[in-house]
Amino acid sequence: MTPLQSPLRRAAAILIAVLFGVIGLAAAPAQAAGDRPPDVVVTGAASCDPEAHQWIVSWTVTNSYLADATVHDLKAAPVPVPGLDGFAIPHRTGPKTPGTKTFTQIVPGDQRQASVSFTAIGTDINDRDNVDIVPLDDSCRPTEKPCVRPEQATFHHTFGVRENQATATVTLDDDVKLCDDEPVTLVSYFAPRPKFAVPQYLFDHQTGIITNAQRTLTLTATLPACNTQADLFFGGEDAIIKELTENGPRYGDRKLGSTTGKGARSAGPPAWFNGGTKGCNQPDVTTVAQCDGTVDVNLSNTGDLSRYAVDFTVKAGDFTKTVTVAPGKAETVRVPYGAGQIVVTADGMPTRTVDWAWPADCAKPTVTVHSECDQVTITVTNPAGAVPLTATIVYGLENDKKVLTIAPGTAGTVTDQPDGTSVVVGFPGTSLDPIYATVQEPDCTPPTTAPTTGPPAVPPGGGGSGGLPVTGAAAGSIAAGAALLLTIGGVLFVLARRRRLKFTA
Repeated sequence: MTPLQSPLRRAAAILIAVLFGVIGLAAAPAQAAGDRPPDVVVTGAASCDPEAHQWIVSWTVTNSYLADATVHDLKAAPVPVPGLDGFAIPHRTGPKTPGTKTFTQIVPGDQRQASVSFTAIGTDINDRDNVDIVPLDDSCRPTEKPCVRPEQATFHHTFGVRENQATATVTLDDDVKLCDDEPVTLVSYFAPRPKFAVPQYLFDHQTGIITNAQRTLTLTATLPACNTQADLFFGGEDAIIKELTENGPRYGDRKLGSTTGKGARSAGPPAWFNGGTKGCNQPDVTTVAQCDGTVDVNLSNTGDLSRYAVDFTVKAGDFTKTVTVAPGKAETVRVPYGAGQIVVTADGMPTRTVDWAWPADCAKPTVTVHSECDQVTITVTNPAGAVPLTATIVYGLENDKKVLTIAPGTAGTVTDQPDGTSVVVGFPGTSLDPIYATVQEPDCTPPTTAPTTGPPAVPPGGGGSGGLPVTGAAAGSIAAGAALLLTIGGVLFVLARRRRLKFTA
């Protein structure tokens, strides 16, 4: 090969390669256009509904396969499109006529994009990369309404009381956007009267906050089972008044439904309540009778509802005393012995009446009966530390009544003829039952004596005394003879001493 031939051959080879390359480039588009592999494609287009401020996104799915494809695991954002999972995309009908399926997605006007993704499944079809995203601009966004300050916000509300509970709903008006959140509170109180009166004490409350997202509140507050007040007002927990006093703060025109002020911003009924059927206290009375006749009257104001002082009045005959008992406290009044029936009164409590009765743990009077042949003695003993006692004694067949007044620690006695077999001792003015006693009949038989028929026998050996005494006329004659003999003997004795007389047999 000559040097001349070699360059010529090399140039010819380069030219031929270039020509083949140009031909290949020209033929490539024709192959792509006619022999592109089949595919499932989704595309979206958005248009704005200016009235509703919404995007209407139309999605078109094309199927270039010769077989139908089924959509699985369809995901749409930011708003889902229900009911499309599992729908079929028809197959192509010609080389340039793919099968087509369309659906619509409604997207709020303030969103910045919409998207769809799914998997297409069919005969020899497993297409997993079907995704499209449609960007959205601000042209469909609704016009931002300016917010209003609290004093310009308007609301509407309901308010009612039922079954010991106050309930209210408060709603921000539809065309209002708040610049700041609005707190609302419902409270209930103990009250001294079923109409407005002070002092009042907080019982229950609930607070909620109205926002542009939370535009309606429902609030409840339990009412006490006594006189009460309930208020619905604009304000939070820091605005709750724990105790309403004579010259203290009030909710005033902050209460919803007021004709002026902050509360007038809400349309609805007056949102406050006063009522009740009984006082917010639970007065009670117990009594303890003492052995000495006094009575301790215990006055209490300690119930769960007791929030106010109670004035108790205790009367018994000429005795009267009024005591004020503070909430949660108790006092005792001692009524003296013999004052009479005790009457206790207080607001919110039925009138109580009490009579002194002998306490069960105190010593009781005793009765003894001593029977002799000619009289019966009845003794009633009143124990020490008891009340002065009046005892009525009925004894004998004629039911002759005698009355004794017996001081404490002493006894009283009644003596009567033995002409009855029972004794009844009563104690009027006390709760004691009568005492019944039986008179035991004594042995009144006289001792037996031997009868006298003549002068007493003289024992052998001389005179002496013995036997039974003699009574009657014989005894008198013997006595007179003895006296005469004694006189004669005395005279003879005197004469004998003077004259030295001697008696001879």
